[in-house]
Amino acid sequence: MQTYVALLYSIVLSEGRRVVMSDLKAMAQELGLKNARTLVATGNLVFEAPATEIADLEARLEAAFERAFGRHVHIIVRGAGDWLRLAAGNPFPAESAAATDQVAVRVMRRPVSEEDVATLRPYVGRDEKMQAVDGDLWIFFSRATPNSRLLTAIGHKRLGIGTSRNWNTVRKLADMVRE
Repeated sequence: MQTYVALLYSIVLSEGRRVVMSDLKAMAQELGLKNARTLVATGNLVFEAPATEIADLEARLEAAFERAFGRHVHIIVRGAGDWLRLAAGNPFPAESAAATDQVAVRVMRRPVSEEDVATLRPYVGRDEKMQAVDGDLWIFFSRATPNSRLLTAIGHKRLGIGTSRNWNTVRKLADMVRE
């Protein structure tokens, strides 16, 4: 059995209706995924399954989600080792230690290209930082610029399918993977 992390792009089903994490866990168990557990109410799932292709797991989870909740949601899956490498690759450790909510990573289904990173540079605020690491995009957001232009610039239309998690969530998911 292999441990995996699944990140949902959105858990909002309709206005005023969100996915309840116990329902997400039940959906995973109905798929035959073992030891399914969630972290906070933002669509983070850790589970165990026989080793398989990531794309196959993503497709199975997305289809099950649509059946269970009536809406398609992109789901990005990473194996345990890949998740631990992602967490270890945080390029902003000092900033993360000082403010876990100001450092985030946009976890990509397909690696972000250097061209895409270059087109984002003009959106980086004066007190912000951005760096691609192994195809994912790390950002340090400044409290001095609460309405970062990067937030709108890093969407699906420009970069492809991805979802963001703050450092606190990344770290806690890494802890869950190690359990």
